[in-house]
This record gives sequence, C-alpha cells and structure tokens, in this order.
Amino acid sequence: MASEAPPFWWDKPDWRAFALSPLSSLYGLAAGYRMANGRRSRVDAPVLCIGNFTVGGSGKTPVSIALARQAKRMQLKPGFLTRGHGGAAARPHLVEPRGDSARLVGDEALLLAEHGPVAVARDRAAGAALLLERGADFLIMDDGFQSARIHMDYALLVVDGRYGIGNGHVIPAGPLRAPLVNQLRFATALLKMGEGDGADGIVRLAARAGKPVFEAALRPRRASRLAGRRFLAFAGIGHPGKFYDTIARAGGTIALERSFPDHHVYTADELDDLAATARAAEVDVLTTAKDAARLRHAKLPQGLADRLVVLEVDVVFDSRAAARRIIGETLEAWRRRRISS
Repeated sequence: MASEAPPFWWDKPDWRAFALSPLSSLYGLAAGYRMANGRRSRVDAPVLCIGNFTVGGSGKTPVSIALARQAKRMQLKPGFLTRGHGGAAARPHLVEPRGDSARLVGDEALLLAEHGPVAVARDRAAGAALLLERGADFLIMDDGFQSARIHMDYALLVVDGRYGIGNGHVIPAGPLRAPLVNQLRFATALLKMGEGDGADGIVRLAARAGKPVFEAALRPRRASRLAGRRFLAFAGIGHPGKFYDTIARAGGTIALERSFPDHHVYTADELDDLAATARAAEVDVLTTAKDAARLRHAKLPQGLADRLVVLEVDVVFDSRAAARRIIGETLEAWRRRRISS
C-alpha cells in the first residue's frame, strides 16, 4: 500500500530507484506477461473495471460508487467485485455491510456494500457468478486491472492529480504495478482525480494513444459543518495529506494530525490515545469514511465516540455527461462481445 511504501517512490528517481531497477525489470516482465497472456473468462454481463497504475490511494472506491449510482439511474442493477484487502477466501463471499468486519472483507468492500451487492473473491469469475445469481446485471470491478482473470469490457484507470505515477518505476523501485506501456495498452480511458500537475505526463501519453481522458474531484458532503471547528484529524489511507487538505479547503482547522498505514487496524491503545489527546486539546476528532468502516466493530472510548466526526466524500465529474458515457460505452462493448462470441 502507498503509505506502507517507501516515500522515495513519490519523488524524482534517485539512487534507490536505480539500485532496485534490476528487480523492477524482472517484476515488470512478469507483470507485463500476465497482462498480455493471461486467460480471461467471459461472464454474461457487462464488466467495468476501475483500476489504477500504481499501488496506493487514487480514489478508486468513490469512483466505483459514483458510477454505480449512474448505473442505477440508467435502470441497471450494479454489483461490485473485489478481492478485499489482504486477499480473499477461496470461496466468494457476499458482503453483509452491518455484519461483516473490515478485518474479514476489507474497509473498501464495506463502503461499496452500502451501494450494491459486493462479492469478495480471489476467483473473480466465481464472484461474478455469485453476483449474477443475486440479480446484478452490471458488474463493477474495484481494482484487479493488472491481475483479473475475467474479460473487462471497459477499463477506467484512475490517477491522482498530485502524485501521478510517482517516480515512474515499477515495483520495487517505484509504485507502478506493471510497465506503463502494458497498462496503457489495455486501458480504455483515464480519469484524473483532483488538482495538481503530477499526472500531466500520463495524461499526455494517454491522449496521444487515443484514450479518452476524464477529470473529476472529491467533494466533501456537508462541508459547512467543518467550517470554524478545530480537529484532531487522523487517517489510515494511501495519501493522508489529501484528507488534511480537504479539511482545510472546507474551512476546518487541523489542530493535530495523526497518520497511520493504509488499511490500518486500530488497537485499543491507539484509540485511547486519540481520545485522550483530543480531550486534552479540547478539539473534535475527524476521520475518513474508510477509517470509520474499520471502526464499526471497535469499542470506542467515550472521549472518542462523542467527539468523532466522519468526513464523507463524493466524486464530482468535470463533465456531467462523463459517467453516463462510461456506463454507456461499457454496455456497448458488452453487446459487441456477445455478438462476436
């Protein structure tokens, strides 16, 4: 994950990146071969993959949710496919949003489950079959672009506007999951998330390759409730700085901040420390929806439970027609696939 990854991945290439480049070459060869030669099962439903070029948080999950909402407006019944954080059980599991814990299915799966059925599965084809049995007729695959074994009718790759593709090197010298040329070859379109010029290079490459480029941003819900308030802000996500910037733009003041690794499972001692720190500083506590999902089954100390505010965000596309276009082109690709099969 991004915050568990070396910070130099997100800077200009230095001696560490070059020292690790032989290993990156081997990793890249294997990843590129899998993408080009992996056998992909064809499922009897349109499949929209939301992926990214790198490890770490680019905003895939809120994008998946936004596109599921658009699919519902188009009278479709979306279902989500995900592997879950830290792997998945051998048999596909249908997520129960109020009964399952983030430790079992992953925080992202719990967020997705609020908007449609979610199958957590190592075998994506088996997960797809489970969703179709439950009535889904449009599948959104959250991640899995580089490794999925089902046919993707549309692959939308999300790139963060600030961080882009980092130093441009493949794991372990950098954050790329596979060589860029391989990823662009199989991508249908690119979505730049948020402000910044870190993604400008990859946007130009995608445009030259004839790939559609969309833009969107994360907008906090009920941002007015943050204005004029002081917070202890904490987050265990890929790029916590983006969360802190969102608070500041909404008019909130960060008196204290605590950053944890992506998908971090909070211990009782850590929660007690957050509560005591907030109480001593006389501030409220603010965290992300992903972190709140991980806290659903935790016993929160009183000083935290009564001060906790969850910042929820929505994806807003620059073009009002973008989401409809993505769903529509996925459906059209699926229809062509059915005719040709």
